[in-house]
Amino acid sequence: MTLASLAELVRDQRGSGSTEPLLTFVEVLADGTLAAETRSWTDLWSRGQALAGWLRARGMQPGDRFAIMMNNHPEFVDAMVAAAMTGTVWVPVDARTMGDKLQYMLTFTGCVGVVAGDYCTAALADVAGRCPDLRWVLAVGNADDAVSERLPGFATSAALPSSTADQPLDPVAPGDAMFMMFTSGTTGNPKAVVQTHGEWMAYARAGGGVLGLRPGDRLYTGLSLTHINAQGTLRIGLGTNTPVVISRKFTKSRLWDIVRRFDCTVFSLLGGMIPEMFSIPEKPDDADNPVRLITSSGMPAELWDAYRKRFGVEIQEGYGSTEGGGMLINPAGVGPVGSIGKPPPTLEAAVFDENGNRCPPGQPGELRFRPAKGQAKAVAYYRNDDAGHARIRDGWFLTGDIVHQDEDGWFYFRHRAGGGVRRNGDFVNTALVESVISRSGLVADVYVYGVPTARNVAGEKALVAAIVPDAARPFDEAALTAWCRDNLERNDVPEIVQILTAIPKTASEKPVEREAIALLRESGLIDAYETVAASPP
Repeated sequence: MTLASLAELVRDQRGSGSTEPLLTFVEVLADGTLAAETRSWTDLWSRGQALAGWLRARGMQPGDRFAIMMNNHPEFVDAMVAAAMTGTVWVPVDARTMGDKLQYMLTFTGCVGVVAGDYCTAALADVAGRCPDLRWVLAVGNADDAVSERLPGFATSAALPSSTADQPLDPVAPGDAMFMMFTSGTTGNPKAVVQTHGEWMAYARAGGGVLGLRPGDRLYTGLSLTHINAQGTLRIGLGTNTPVVISRKFTKSRLWDIVRRFDCTVFSLLGGMIPEMFSIPEKPDDADNPVRLITSSGMPAELWDAYRKRFGVEIQEGYGSTEGGGMLINPAGVGPVGSIGKPPPTLEAAVFDENGNRCPPGQPGELRFRPAKGQAKAVAYYRNDDAGHARIRDGWFLTGDIVHQDEDGWFYFRHRAGGGVRRNGDFVNTALVESVISRSGLVADVYVYGVPTARNVAGEKALVAAIVPDAARPFDEAALTAWCRDNLERNDVPEIVQILTAIPKTASEKPVEREAIALLRESGLIDAYETVAASPP
C-alpha cells in the first residue's frame, strides 16, 4: 500500500513496536559537553498525537497554516507530524527572523499560530499586533511574563499531555499542501514555495538511492530544519528508516566531535560552509572519523582532493533548489572533479543563451530542466501564480543559474545570473578565491563577493574578501594580501579586505551579500577605496 503522508508513515512504523532512537538531537552545552535528546517512531506518534489534539482544541482545520520557528529541537519534527495528522500546513521560519520580515512571513501565509522556541517569543511579541490572523503561540520552553502577556493564546509545551488516546488522522490527498518554504528573498520579499504531501513522500522513498545509502549508515545535518537541505536529510532518514543525527545549531568547531560520538557516516555541506570547515586548524587525526561520504553543493574543485585526503571521505556533488524543478548529481568517484553532475534519467537538462538557443559545450548560459517525458510545470508559489509561470519557458524550468557543459555532458556551475563578479573583462571564480584564503591559516571564515564602486566601469565590481580573523592569532592584513598574491592570479586578488566578527548568513549558512555590502558601506571602506582612485598621482 502506498502511504499518503508523513502521519501514515509514522503510524505504520510505530506499529512495528520499535523504541530504538531514530532521530538524535544534539546540543553543545555551555561547558562544551554534548547533550542529546532522541525520538523513536513510537515517540513521534505519541507526541504528534498529543500536539494534534492540542491543535484541534484550538480550532485548527485541514488547510489552516501555522509557523514553526525554532532551532533544531525535537519538537520541530513533532510539529511536522502533528500537521500531517491534522491536514494543516506548516511554515518554517528561521529562528533569527524579526521585525518587518517576520510580520510579512506570518501575515502573507495567513499563519494562525506559531510553535516557537522560547527565545523567539520576544520577536513574536513585537509583531503580534500587526498579524491579524495570529490566534495562538505555543512556546517550547518558557517565556518572560512580560513577553507572554503580549502574545495571543500563549501556552508552553508543558501544557501538552505526555500521552493521549489515538485519534483518527485527517485524510490528505497527494496534491494537498504539506508545507510552505520561503525562498531567500535576495530581491524583494521572499516567495513561499508550496510542497505537497505527494512530493514529500516521493522524495522520501527515492532519496536513499540518490545518496547510495548502505546498511548501517547514519545521516547527520547541522543545517536548520527551516531549510530545504536539512529537510531533505530528515526526509530521507524517515523514508528509509535510517537514523539521523541533528545538531541544535551548525557548529564547525564541534562537527567532527559529534559525528565521531554518534557514528555518522554521511553528511552534507553547502556553499560557505565548505571553506569555513576547511579553515579549522588541521589535526593529525582528522581522517580518524566514521564519515564515508560528504554530499556537497558548491565544493570548489580545488578543495575536492584536499577534503578527501584530509578527512578520509568521498565527495558527492549535487545541485538543487527550494523550488524543485530539477536536480543534478555527480556521484562519488564517477564524474569529473568540480562538476555539479548530470540529471537523473527522469529529467533532461540543457544550457541556453539569452536568445533561447542551446549553447555548445564550453559556452556559459542558463541551466534549464524539463521532464524526460513532457514539459515542466509552473512553480507553486503561494499567492503568486505569475511568478510561478514566469519560471517556465517553452516547457523548460528556468533556474537563473549560469553554467556550462563539457563534451561528455557534465555540468559546471559558474554563477547566479546577474550575480557574477566581473573584473577587467573576466569573471572571477569567487569559490576559488575563498578556498585559497581558507588555506592561509589566517582566517576562521571567509566570503568573497563583488560590489560596484565609482572606480569600476559599468558591469564590473570591486572584489571584496569578507573575513573573520582566526582568534588564535593577531590578524595581519598584509600577510593575507601577500598570501593571495602568491597563490592567486592577479585578477583574483581581492581589492578590499572587510574584517567582521561574523559573516551574515541565512539559515542554510549561505552568506547574505546585501547585508555584507551594508556593513561594508557603514565601515567606510568603499569610500576609502573610491578616494584612492580620486586622489592625484
